[in-house]
Amino acid sequence: MSASLAAGGHWVTVWAASAQSAYPVGSAIAQPDLSVALPDPAHGLVNQSLRMTLRPSLWSTRFRLRLSNRFGDRPLQLRGMNLGLHWGGGALIPGTRVNLPDLHIGVGASEWTPAVDWPAAYATPQEMLGRQLALSAWVDGASGPITWHAKAMATSYLSSPGNRHAASSDSALHFPHTTTSSFFVDALDAWLPSGVHALVGFGDSLTDGTATTLNGHDRWTDVLQRELWAAGRHDVVVVNAGIGGNQVIGPSNWEGSWRGGPAATERLQRDVLDLSAVRTIFWLQGINDFSDNGQAEAAAVVEAIATSVGRIRALGIRVLGATVPSAWGSTRSGHGSARQDARRQAFNTVVRQGALFDDFADLDLALTDPHTGALRAAFNGDSTVGEPGDGVHPNRAGHAAMAHCILQNLS
Repeated sequence: MSASLAAGGHWVTVWAASAQSAYPVGSAIAQPDLSVALPDPAHGLVNQSLRMTLRPSLWSTRFRLRLSNRFGDRPLQLRGMNLGLHWGGGALIPGTRVNLPDLHIGVGASEWTPAVDWPAAYATPQEMLGRQLALSAWVDGASGPITWHAKAMATSYLSSPGNRHAASSDSALHFPHTTTSSFFVDALDAWLPSGVHALVGFGDSLTDGTATTLNGHDRWTDVLQRELWAAGRHDVVVVNAGIGGNQVIGPSNWEGSWRGGPAATERLQRDVLDLSAVRTIFWLQGINDFSDNGQAEAAAVVEAIATSVGRIRALGIRVLGATVPSAWGSTRSGHGSARQDARRQAFNTVVRQGALFDDFADLDLALTDPHTGALRAAFNGDSTVGEPGDGVHPNRAGHAAMAHCILQNLS
């Protein structure tokens, strides 16, 4: 790392995947059958290697990672840890691995790795945009319940149980099992110039990316990042902190068994404020609270968000928000009712009045068909598996429209 970068730099979170529960509780998308790789979720990974793919929003010559055992029931021992350039499948580009020390993570805890210096000779940071890193490690003993992010919308890799040696190999042959989820790792930081900061997308499946393309990197956060790159903006990194099924204020009896994870107001500190160099938050949420499952009134959601926004503003962080697009007529359980839509529209009225957030994007206007009151037909399709849409989740084209709308409110 150059002396000038070290002197004028700071840590910036450049990738995240919010820890939500212990596998298999969550809403994974296009998940392969993991019964051979993980025959007993209570035991988790047993003397077994993992290779998790990470896609930094910006590249540097120094990185560190945060690993989580938040939902574990025993200490987690990660050994043989290394970071390498992902080549394809479960393979790394030979000669790109750099080693990290072993990590011991207590029950309910998370730990940052020490900084690892990354060779600067591969390419310039701009030429590396869109490339992926891969974190490899093996679990000593049984991990127990695996703290995970279910809906990574990207493929990662697992060895067979008992294969400790896969983590030290560049080959894909040692990683026969795939997963569309992220295990243990929930944040990646890069050492970047002091003028670079993070924008965190915070919310539910409309941010997490349900119905976008697996490995297509076309969630609104991804599209927004590319639009910023294209405009020459390398001072903002966009990080995704969405969890499918997440609610602002519920469920009230959550004890680790709800697929949507802890309420947004409860996870705000860990998943957003504890990340590095966060200067802006874009909060898109409410549709799950208003559903027949959540049954929250608009006023309660507004109050909870307003309290959190006040807390965030006190830290000097800007909070952008959004109107909530329609789920009218949805085929998804718990969604699509007139009561949900009435709550949604009441919430949107408050957002449009302009006092709740520092600024807002009218995603309801961008995504909702004014004639039917439902999600626009062009955006109602499942880009992941090619099936009809469910009326709640915009496809990849819908996420592009969201990014365009949000971009107009950034300054």
